[in-house]
Parts: sequence; structure tokens; C-alpha cells
Amino acid sequence: MATPDPGQLALPSGNGAVEHRPLGVFTRPSSSKGWRSWFTSVDHKKIGVMYGAAALFFFIIGGLEALLIRVQLWAPRGTLLTADEYNQVFTMHGTTMIFLVVMPIGAAFANYLMPLQIGARDVAFPRINAFSFWCFLFGGIFLNTAWFLGGGADGGWFMYAPNSSVVFSPGHGIDFWNIGLLITGIASLTGAVNLIVTVLNMRAPGMTLMKMPVFTWMTLVTQFLLLFAIPVLTAAQVLLLFDRAFDANFFNVEAGGDPLLWQHLFWIFGHPEVYLMILPAFGLVSDILPVFSRKPIFGYPFIVFSGIAIGFMGWGVWAHHMFVSGIGPVSVLVFSLTTMFIAVPTGVKILNWTATMARGKLKLDTPMLFCIGLITMFTIGGISGVTHSVAPADTQQTDTYYIVAHFHYVLFGGAFFGFMAGFYFYWPKVFGYLMNETLGKVNFWLMFVGFNLTFGPMHVLGLQGMSRRIYTYDAGYGFEFWNQVATIGAFVLAGSIALFIFNIFYSRAKAKSMANPGPDPWDARTIEWMIPSPVPEYNFDPIPTITRRDDFWYRKYGETEDHMPVRIAATDEVCQSAEGEHDVHLPSPSYWPIVTAFGLPIVGYGLLYTHWLSLIGGLIVVAGIYGWALEPPDDPEAEHDHHDDDHGPVGEVEPDRAEDEDLSESEKEVETVG
Repeated sequence: MATPDPGQLALPSGNGAVEHRPLGVFTRPSSSKGWRSWFTSVDHKKIGVMYGAAALFFFIIGGLEALLIRVQLWAPRGTLLTADEYNQVFTMHGTTMIFLVVMPIGAAFANYLMPLQIGARDVAFPRINAFSFWCFLFGGIFLNTAWFLGGGADGGWFMYAPNSSVVFSPGHGIDFWNIGLLITGIASLTGAVNLIVTVLNMRAPGMTLMKMPVFTWMTLVTQFLLLFAIPVLTAAQVLLLFDRAFDANFFNVEAGGDPLLWQHLFWIFGHPEVYLMILPAFGLVSDILPVFSRKPIFGYPFIVFSGIAIGFMGWGVWAHHMFVSGIGPVSVLVFSLTTMFIAVPTGVKILNWTATMARGKLKLDTPMLFCIGLITMFTIGGISGVTHSVAPADTQQTDTYYIVAHFHYVLFGGAFFGFMAGFYFYWPKVFGYLMNETLGKVNFWLMFVGFNLTFGPMHVLGLQGMSRRIYTYDAGYGFEFWNQVATIGAFVLAGSIALFIFNIFYSRAKAKSMANPGPDPWDARTIEWMIPSPVPEYNFDPIPTITRRDDFWYRKYGETEDHMPVRIAATDEVCQSAEGEHDVHLPSPSYWPIVTAFGLPIVGYGLLYTHWLSLIGGLIVVAGIYGWALEPPDDPEAEHDHHDDDHGPVGEVEPDRAEDEDLSESEKEVETVG
């Protein structure tokens, strides 16, 4: 065997030769490459990509459901769907878009970006992170298998009692809805705890809370909202599960139950949920706008604390969904006032974004266009939302298409436009190539026009008296024209999504013949742009020391006496290289998170069909937890740990490692020098 240089490690390679690597270099097991690696990965970046891909898949399903709704309402007396089929389609559409699209896209950005923005190498609990993703995916698949096993849920995405009882919905559709969302709730809870611990404990040296990027702040607020909101929904779902499966009477009026209990529990979760869907998009816009305005975010403390205020105040407005439920005039007055007040911190953000762009050197690339789209569309949605704080007006608007227009302007016009900005902005960081800019701008204008054609007319339809959740209407009410405009807009909107998917594949094909755009194609401000693109497994080496907010920007730029930016260093001088020695030790891949999560839907099927399946699913869950607990926390093929003052745990092989009885013959040939 050849003798390595001092400070190097001799390892047998796959072809029998000896490969020399610097001490501390992390070696992944063979399962870390290829498509199989995605099933066992605990890398926060891969998990973030999987969240995004799964959400896009469910978005296509939810979009097809939306098109069915619009075709059904194209003309009076539509016959595409029966009343029962229509109930199933709009219920599953709303559920899919909220729980399987908007929330997971926020989780995708949080998983991928947040550790990078705080200078961490991974999240606090990588295997729990993988478990949360697989719970989300299996829960979403379980929910949609209802289509093949008797039909989807038909009680609306809000599932009001007593319509959700066995009496009014005797099939299993609502049971699939209930159990599927219980499984995805496990994903949200475990993910929330993980990300909170990561932000509070794994920031780079010098990064205080008030030096964190706005997206990380909004992610933190979102995770606290999830942590406290999901258990409320879980409690309501458990009561509904007992009502339907075991003849309990929590919502049965004849037996002393109270249907309003469901509404209170659901909306105590449901209105904070609106903000946990929109805050990640707010964070993305707050980090993207300064890049294309060529100036720092205006009023950073105000935009941070307004997000925190939204998180707190979001718990005090739930009953504005219940103004017509008979809760009484005092409650109506209180929740009218709180609904007005919560518009204040939201308005602060809009003013801050506008001031950031004011007198800036605006560069209207695709991410910037989508940011401006969010600001304008969300402002319209916010204004229509404030009208709901006026109880008499809300009483007239409730259960009309005016409400449909409002929440789509908030959630699609707000959250999804922000996420599209994030997709185009961070695509080169994730995949190493830019998306086509021309197609991106066409994508924006198609989405902008299609969105307003679809949901703008719904304001008019609502004020004309068209009810929500009706599967058809008679001629002569004046609904035909605006429904046809909305249906045309829906197909334009679908075309914009198809163009986005085409842009992904087109840009990927073109990228093979183009140079890597480098770590910082946008001349960005935050530290995730100082590492190579695509991001290495270890993220940072070494971990940077943060001295001020927008630290990466100030490594590249200084200020003149007139406070004008002046270049002081080239990007290459301040960005990390992908080459060199990386004293990094990462956790090993694991099958146990996917095994543990896989048992949960089997338990669900057992609750619906035969308890033997529940027993099998429970045994799979227990086996997964047992194997998980006994699995070594570190990569078995990586070196043993020692601690370096600058880099934390790094790899090192002990001199007597070759004498270990558990090592293979090839591993016993390893020599350590130095």
C-alpha cells in the first residue's frame, strides 16, 4: 500500500486502488447518489426540493379541479358535474390548494433557505425533517385516494358540522379528509419544532436575531403559528373522528352537542393559518425587493415587528367568519374591531415595500415583477378584507362570490405571486442555472392577466348575489357574462402554469450548453449567495462570522461620504469555493423516517375498512421508531469525531480503528498518518 502524505487518509476506492483524501473530508455512503438517495436523504436542501416538487404535483391536481368548477359554471344549467360531484370537487380543490400546495411551498422555501440564511449546515433534527416531509406526502396521497375509493370529501374545506356527520355524508370521503389532514398535521408540527430549534440555536457566529434576513424572521413566526394552531385543528378532527367512527355526539344537537363548537375550533386554527400561508411569501418579497431596487429594505425593524404583530393579532379575529352564526352583538362588535386593527401591520409592510422601491434603481427582472404583482394583488385583497369587518356588509357578502374573490386575491394574488418570485430568484442557487428570462416575463403577464380575469369578476358576481358553492344557476340573473369571463381567465391562468413548467424543462436543456451563472447572479445581499451554486452538501466551509445585517452585501460594497455604494471587492473574492478541504461531518442517510411515515396511512385505511390493517400499520410505525432509535446518529462510513474550535465536529480516524472487529477487510487496510 502506498504511503500517504502526512495529514492524509488512505482509503480503498471502488476499483481496488487506494484514494488519498485530506483528513476530515466527509465521505457519503453509496446510497447518497442517484435517485434512491432521495428516499433516504436527510439533507435539508433535498427535502426542500421534494416539498416543492410534491406541492407542484398537488397544484396540478387542484388546478384541474378548479377548471372543472369553472367549466361547470360557464353557462346556466351546466351538466358537466352533478350536485354531489360538484360538492366533492370544490371541497377537494380548497383542501388541496391550502393544505397540499400553499403550506408545503412555504415549507419548501423554509427547509431549503432558512439554514442557508443563518449560516447553518443543516436543520437541528435532520431525520425528523425527512419524517415530516414523508408524512406530508403520504397524507396528501391518502387524502386523494378517496377519489378511487368511493369519492372525495363533500362538506367544504371547512367541513362544518352537522353537514360533516354520517347522516349527511355517509360515504368515506370526509373520513379520508379527516385522517389525511391528521397525518399532514403531524408533518406540520414536527417541522415547526425542528425549524424553531434551528433558528434559535444554530445561527452563525455574530448573527443576532436583528441581523437575520426577513424571510428567516417570517419563517420563525410561521412555525410558532403552526405550533399553536395545528393542535387546535387536531382536537376538532379527533372529535369529528369519534363522531363518525364511534357514534359520539360532540356536534349532534339532538344529543346535546353543539355544531358551533366545530366552527370555533376550526376558525381558531383557520385564521392564523391564513397568515402562516402568507408570511413566508412576505419574507421572500422582503428579501428580493432590495436586490432589484439596489437599496436595503426600508424600515427593517418595522417590517420584522409588523410580521410578529400579525402573528399575535391573527389569534383574535377568527369569529369574523361567524358573524351570521348567531354569536351575539357583543362578540360581533369585538371581532369587527380586531379585524380592522389587523390591517395596520399588514399596511405597514406594504408601505415599507413601496418605500424600498421609491427612488431605487429598479431592475424589472422576472422575480421583481412577481414581487410587484404580490404587492398590488394583496393590496386589493386586503381592502376587500377590511370590508368584512363591517358586520352588516359582511352579513350580505357571506356565502357569496365576493368572499371567493377576496381570499383568492389574498392567497393566490399574495402568497402564490410571492412564491413565484422566489422560484425564479432562487432557481440558480438550487439548480445551478437561470430560468429563461423572456419566458419568465411572459409567464408573469399571463398569470397576472389570467388571475385578474378569473377573480376580479367574482367581486361583481358576489355583489349581484351569486351564492358560493352552488353547482348551477338559472338564466336571467345576469351571472352568465361574468362567469364566462372568469372561466376564460381560469384557462389563461392554467396556461401560465403550463408555461412555467415548460420553462423549467426548456431552461434545464439550455443550461447544458451554458456556463454556470456562479454563486451570485443577482448581486444579492444575504449570505446564502456567497456559497457555490448548486449548494454543496455541507453548505458552508468555514461557517461565516456575521458582522452586520446584509453581511454579504457589505463584503462586496462600501459607502462613500455621500452614503453611496462603492464596490470594494469582487464577488469571487468574497464567495466560498466548492474546492478545497472541507472539515465537515454530516448525518447519514436513513430509511427509517420514510418507513415510520409509511405506517400512518395504513393505520388510516384500517380505521376505515378493517382494524387488522390498523394493527399492521401500527406495527410498521413501531418498527420504524425502534429502528430509528437504534440507528447510529452518524455516517458509519465517516471518520470518528473530534471537535475543532472553528468548524465543530470533523472527521478523524483513530489509530486503533483497524483493530475494530466490526470493520470489513477493506476497511482494516486504512492507515492513519500524522
